[in-house]
Parts: sequence; C-alpha cells; structure tokens
Amino acid sequence: MDFSTVISEERIRKAYEDGEFTNLPGLGKPLELEDLSSIPEDLRMAYRMLKNAGFSPGEENKLKQEMMTLEDLISNTEDNEEREGLKKKLNEKLLRFNQMMDKRRGHSHSSMFKNYEQKINSKW
Repeated sequence: MDFSTVISEERIRKAYEDGEFTNLPGLGKPLELEDLSSIPEDLRMAYRMLKNAGFSPGEENKLKQEMMTLEDLISNTEDNEEREGLKKKLNEKLLRFNQMMDKRRGHSHSSMFKNYEQKINSKW
C-alpha cells in the first residue's frame, strides 16, 4: 500500500467512526447510474467529462427533437386551447435550449480558455 492509500483509508475510517456518513442524502436508495452502453468504452470518460461540463450533445439533440415535434403538433392541431398549451411548452423548451447555448458560449469565451488557446496557437 502506498502512503496516499493509507492516509485515505485512515480518513474514511475516522469519518465513519465520527458518524459523518449517517443521514446522507439518498441513504438506502439505489444509485442513479448512467447507461453508457451505447458509447464505446474508450470514449466513455470523454463523454462523461463533456457532459459534466455542460457539453452534452445528447441533451441538445433531444431538445431539438422535442421542439420539432411540438412545432409539428402546433401546425396540425385545430383546437386553439391545445395550440396555446403547445406553444407554451415550445417556448419553455426554446428558453432551455437558448440557456444551454449561452452557457456553452460562455465557456468558450472565458479568459482561461483564451489563455489556453494562445498557448496552443504559439506552439503552431
């Protein structure tokens, strides 16, 4: 065992003895595991990192598909009340999609990214 493992195990044991693991949120409930079986094994870590950073192509595509479905329903419904409800749902999805895109753009314009980009460009 290396030193970091020994220290980690000791801290976990002490926290357990101090009762720090009692009454945690989700205690006794099954873990919500992601199904990444459709993603090749060598790409799963990259996919998870992108998703955690807010760059999940799956969510973006799902929202686009939902918006297209709502647009089709709006154009094919004859009931005005139903049409208004569908328009409201479409507006909510559009707002969520725009927020996602703004968040994505915000990451690419941060000073940290620009600094990193300059370092990459200087090596070329």
